[in-house]
Amino acid sequence: MMIKRVVMWFVLVPFGLILVIFALANRHIVQIGIDPISPQAPFWGPMELPLFVVIYLSLLVGVVLGGAGGWFSQGKHRKAERQLRRDLTKAQKEVTPAPTTPADDPLALLENDKY
Repeated sequence: MMIKRVVMWFVLVPFGLILVIFALANRHIVQIGIDPISPQAPFWGPMELPLFVVIYLSLLVGVVLGGAGGWFSQGKHRKAERQLRRDLTKAQKEVTPAPTTPADDPLALLENDKY
């Protein structure tokens, strides 16, 4: 619990302050549009946005695409791990003997009877 507080105060709070200062320093308006061939009549846009919004959206899209790419590239490893876990539980069930009750073992009944 203490480590979370340390991380929050010494890492996340300064990082958040840096992001706010960056946003305040880059709030002038820029035009964006998607069409490199005809910039006068773009396919999408032109839109006027503050520069920090464009940069933050670009970073967000990069993080999401990078995370999705990593997740998809690790799919074969996750599938192999699931199969190994299934095999392990199956092997553990085969090795571990089932607990016997006195009703299952007739000799245990004789041992428990004290005459």
